Amino acid sequence: MAEIQIKNVAKRFGEYQALSDINLTIADQEFMVLLGASGCGKTTLLRIIAGLETQSTGEVWIGDKRVDHLPPKDRGIAMVFQNYAVFPHLTVFENIGFGLRMQKLPNDEVTRRVQRTAELMHIEQLLKRYSGELSGGQRQRVAVARALAMEPDVILMDEPLSNLDALLRLEMRAELKGVLAESKTTAIYVTHDQVEAMSLADRISVMHQGRIVQAATPVEVYRNPAERFVAGFIGNPPMNFVTARPEGKGRWNVAGQSFDGPASDAGALEFAIRPEDLTPAEAGLRATAKVVEPLGAHLLVTCEVDGALFRAVLDSDLVVKPEDSLTLAPMPDRVRWFDPETTKAVAV
Repeated sequence: MAEIQIKNVAKRFGEYQALSDINLTIADQEFMVLLGASGCGKTTLLRIIAGLETQSTGEVWIGDKRVDHLPPKDRGIAMVFQNYAVFPHLTVFENIGFGLRMQKLPNDEVTRRVQRTAELMHIEQLLKRYSGELSGGQRQRVAVARALAMEPDVILMDEPLSNLDALLRLEMRAELKGVLAESKTTAIYVTHDQVEAMSLADRISVMHQGRIVQAATPVEVYRNPAERFVAGFIGNPPMNFVTARPEGKGRWNVAGQSFDGPASDAGALEFAIRPEDLTPAEAGLRATAKVVEPLGAHLLVTCEVDGALFRAVLDSDLVVKPEDSLTLAPMPDRVRWFDPETTKAVAV
């Protein structure tokens, strides 16, 4: 069993607080993605789990064993980095089997594992080639296969697809998720790419300024962000925000329109709605189109609502020009509310 428990982990670099009181449990065979912008602490947390960095306080457990005092080689983990780190003077077979040779495993066991992982990654036909004869996507597959060949309890991946072009990244995402499910390995994957996170993860831990602000399934993170940061970070384009003023118990004025909302005593809340959850209607938020971007299946219309930037994803058949007036109706069950002081979500 390779459940991972991170308990009260913090990390300081001099005066800089990189991580603050991180608590996270990753289930056996779960695919967990650490998602956040550069500098949020996700790679630092991964390195602490790997043993490449020492935490200032806290504990790391894998299964029923505390591992934060152990060297990386004794933690039962394998890592895949952004840099492929494939040895150019070795064949694909020798690259995949490198770690197994270091463990002095018998030749037949090395051959079995190399063949199995090469088949999983669809590179069995490349085993006799040298890395210089491979494409970037093939080298990345070799790096993943080398990690899987170790049959680790846990595999840690630090933005392993970021050097690939868009089409290869799409292909590798689909393969990687299937391979890790088949190998039954617990995985932690670091990325700043929300599409990658949404498509790969069983759960996403969204990180911001050294904290985990929400850990939930991709659908939950997308539909019910726990903090304003999550709402603004997840989604492309992100959520729209407009100031809401109280009209009475549970009624709020948003850009001159009245909406049902939380029964809060706050002097103001933020009304939030995703661009794809808006439809043109006779009643709703009055908007002025500023920029219209045809994107094939839909239009991305950047508007102004009550002086705030506001985006709407609309049907491509709709005719909209800059400076046109629009009335946009939010889907009632998709509206979310945030406290501007605490930035936390407010329940209706």
